[in-house]
Amino acid sequence: MTEARESATAAPEHGRSVPRRQERGQRRIAQIVSAAAEVFAESGYEDATTNAIARRAGISPGSLYQFFSNKDEIAAALAERYVVELGAAQEEALDLETLRSAPLDEMIAMIVAPLVEFNLANRGFKALFARPDMPAALTEAVAPLHAALLERVKGLVSIRFPELTGDVVDRTATVSIQIVRAMMPLIVAADEGPERDAMVVELRRVLRAYLSGA
Repeated sequence: MTEARESATAAPEHGRSVPRRQERGQRRIAQIVSAAAEVFAESGYEDATTNAIARRAGISPGSLYQFFSNKDEIAAALAERYVVELGAAQEEALDLETLRSAPLDEMIAMIVAPLVEFNLANRGFKALFARPDMPAALTEAVAPLHAALLERVKGLVSIRFPELTGDVVDRTATVSIQIVRAMMPLIVAADEGPERDAMVVELRRVLRAYLSGA
């Protein structure tokens, strides 16, 4: 949280109004972050501006700057939201107990489906974090999300392939994640229906080919 964002929810003189002011501040932050997700999805991170985000949120740039100093801070807040939402998708996709004994093809299908659904429902995520050419300004913002995903995939790899050493487990998990990251924008951009379904099949095929040699 920046000082500006903290000051938006600071305690006023009359203590009873603190929760109400905090609630309004949190609603405004959520409004800005939701607007940013739409602008990032439409324009890309590099071309998005705080003015465009403010317009989409229906507020003045000055109101936006009460909570965020720049679009990097907005992206960081969006990353925090995605950590929570993608975490729920990961819990569904990467339930170790369920996937422990599933056949490889079934395991991959169970992993991929919720992640595809999440990316389709959150186009701003693709624009920011499901891209192979991560802007340097976003690396720190997305680090907690990637760390959580990496640990969960490492756990799955170590269970599925107990013969692998620690370094190989780390490398296998990292490459698997990068495969998904590289192909997810293609899946999201594909026309809904047979073309998108075919791209999902291709992702599963690539993962299977890679993991079969693990």
